Amino acid sequence: MTCKQLSFNDLAITPADIYEQMGYGDAVPDEQTQRETQALMDEVHRWLRPQFCFFVSRNLPAFHMGSIIEQQLRGSEAYALFICTAGVEYEAWQQRLKELEDMVRVYIADAMGSVIAEKCADRMEEHLQQSIDKLGWHHTNRFSPGYCGWHVSEQQLLFPLFAGQTCGVCLTDSSLMVPIKSVSGLIGVGKEVRRLDYTCGLCEMHQCYKRRKK
Repeated sequence: MTCKQLSFNDLAITPADIYEQMGYGDAVPDEQTQRETQALMDEVHRWLRPQFCFFVSRNLPAFHMGSIIEQQLRGSEAYALFICTAGVEYEAWQQRLKELEDMVRVYIADAMGSVIAEKCADRMEEHLQQSIDKLGWHHTNRFSPGYCGWHVSEQQLLFPLFAGQTCGVCLTDSSLMVPIKSVSGLIGVGKEVRRLDYTCGLCEMHQCYKRRKK
């Protein structure tokens, strides 16, 4: 099991990353939104502690991931299972913003939390690749329950595999993660696999963050 705590600087987040998550695309928001975004980035910079953990296994439970993911994982010699999170501190901070009823900041913080979780997962992928370089292996995209036809309820099969080392992330009865700004799933690894474009044209989930980033 590989576990690592990161800092805000490790994530290399830019305001443009947050604007994109907010739906601006390549456009720039109004000056107030820009100021508030920078102010919130400066605030979380001091105390943010995102984390990730992953391990590699040659065996998987009987997941029902659907044809899209199964096709992308074809040729995998093993699988990296992972959990990444913006952290409990971030969740508590978001809750305080909600109690202040500053809806502009709440909206920006929600977008920023999603970016933090995804950037944390990006750093996890980099560490994973470093660990498999010596084998001459590559890795696929990462796939998560709730996307690409993989039902979110299979989080209940995924989480026990970590034997309690889940970076402080837990599941609700409905299989949602707490803190909510977290990402979990698996990645295929092996000599014959590659990181390909997400097959968004085959997926009916039109609000998927991967589709928004294309």
